Amino acid sequence: MKTDVVVIGGGASGLIAALNAAEQGASVLLLDKNAKLGRKLRITGKGRCNLTNECEVNEMLRHIPGDGRFLYSALTAFPPQDTIAFFEQNGLPLKTERGKRVFPQSDRADDVADLLIRLCKNAGVSIRQGCVSELSFQDGAMIGVLVGDQLIKCTCCVVCTGGMSYPLTGSTGDGYRFAESAGHQIAALRPSLVPLESPDPCCQRLQGLSLKNVTVRIYEDERLLCSDQGEMLFTHFGVSGPLVLSASARMLHWDRCNYRMEIDLKPALDEKKLDDRLLRDLAKYRNRDFRHALGELAPQSLIPELIRISGIPADLKANSVTKEMRRKLLCAFKAFPVPLSGTRPWAEAIITAGGVCTKELNPRSMESKLVSGLFFAGEVLDLDAYTGGFNLQIAWSTGRLAGISAGKKSKKAEQE
Repeated sequence: MKTDVVVIGGGASGLIAALNAAEQGASVLLLDKNAKLGRKLRITGKGRCNLTNECEVNEMLRHIPGDGRFLYSALTAFPPQDTIAFFEQNGLPLKTERGKRVFPQSDRADDVADLLIRLCKNAGVSIRQGCVSELSFQDGAMIGVLVGDQLIKCTCCVVCTGGMSYPLTGSTGDGYRFAESAGHQIAALRPSLVPLESPDPCCQRLQGLSLKNVTVRIYEDERLLCSDQGEMLFTHFGVSGPLVLSASARMLHWDRCNYRMEIDLKPALDEKKLDDRLLRDLAKYRNRDFRHALGELAPQSLIPELIRISGIPADLKANSVTKEMRRKLLCAFKAFPVPLSGTRPWAEAIITAGGVCTKELNPRSMESKLVSGLFFAGEVLDLDAYTGGFNLQIAWSTGRLAGISAGKKSKKAEQE
């Protein structure tokens, strides 16, 4: 069997790569190990699919902690505004929510995947279930891929196999093996956008408590690493939620650094205003036990922990709370401590950090500098971003660029 372009992986980057390669006039075969394409895409954003972020390219680059500059060509060729236009012009109405996050109006990730599959089929892409075991090269160029005992000959191959996160969707690291077989370096892999574990038993006691409009500060040793406001969640193992997932992308050195979290439960109030509020509540409940004076300031499940951290006796009368006691309570409200011990496993990570080193790829085409006709796109690359639709935009932009480049290269080879 022979085709111009083989795309390995039917996720976000693979589907858009196959579509764009076919639109260049190339014959395209899309291979995926799953019977149903887009398995990971269908569960992103809790099944809603935060498919991009409505921001400018320079703003997006600030949300990519690694070598975001590598993406400049891909993003300027297909920025978030073009992504939005692409989906809407092809019949998928979108909406923009808090933080410029863009979702389908239907809130169905399936609609995103199904649209891309339909477009691929309409463009003539052949879709086949199959597991690629290895790539085949000759004289520094792609000549085919091996599926079982069958060699499928091709001029170009686009590797869009994803990373290591959500392995049940088929992301099992195949792309790294393919890249290494071509001589590429792989930057160290680690789970990112992932919940965090804590040894503090208070997290178990607070399991299920969701906090909104709080500020989370992460410290690396004693250095403030990041600070952000939003939502988080206590779990049986530690902490999760949007603030925690985003923070995890910045925590790179678990092997040699200690990490801890502080939560400002009342970021809208400075210490003076919060103290004034405390004084009013203590006066209001002056003849009751101290523990009954915090119900208007904190969720019920959190009150015992605030009392524990402040060291104020729970049965002390509210009118007996001293200025020094209030100072300790203010500290508990403004810097609620949560020690951190590590990340959750790969199966719970949204994305993979690390991957195929970008310095060995052409940023204007996504083609390997080591093997002619070999392209990479999406999560397999050593590129990751914070939450908010930025990672899928990386997939759309790199996948589209790789697909166009592979399609044009294969047609040019055919003419020569």
